[in-house]
Amino acid sequence: MAKQDAPPRWDRKMQQRLARGEAAALGELYDRFASLVHALAHRVLGDEHAADGITREVFAHVWENPEAYDPKHGPLRSWVATLTHRLAVQRLRATETAALAQDGRGSTEELERRVRRASVAARADYIVTSMPTPLRAALELAYFQRRDYRQAATDLGVTEDEARRRLRLGLQLLSTAHDTGPSGAPPEHGGAR
Repeated sequence: MAKQDAPPRWDRKMQQRLARGEAAALGELYDRFASLVHALAHRVLGDEHAADGITREVFAHVWENPEAYDPKHGPLRSWVATLTHRLAVQRLRATETAALAQDGRGSTEELERRVRRASVAARADYIVTSMPTPLRAALELAYFQRRDYRQAATDLGVTEDEARRRLRLGLQLLSTAHDTGPSGAPPEHGGAR
């Protein structure tokens, strides 16, 4: 049995291919993660054009710095998401700071609150899209369709105890969206510093 903390083989191979400068590897990485990167950037920035720019910036960074990813620290997907989050928050701060300086309305505290809200929302989106399908399905039934655990159990074809367990685990994962470092930064991961 493989060590539990060993990174997935695809992640290691992808990093090696990128380090060798294989353009096809960048294309494959883009196909796999572009929608994730764009969605996270859009969630933080609230702007399609800015999210497009962050998407280009993230993949340019990965292409130019493949050694920045350390497979020992976790999945490539998480590293790319953390890099996206960091760059999007930097862009949001720069944009909002410039607007604050130009308008003179608002405060730095208000700016930090906006950044934190955007960071938590993006992290929550990432957590929900990354959680196992059974947990996500239970949460979607409870949240969007207003089902209680008994109704969710029936809809999912599981026992009531299993429905409660899925809801509890899903909510526990989602509650970590607020577990951010200073100024709304996500925990550092795999060299995306």
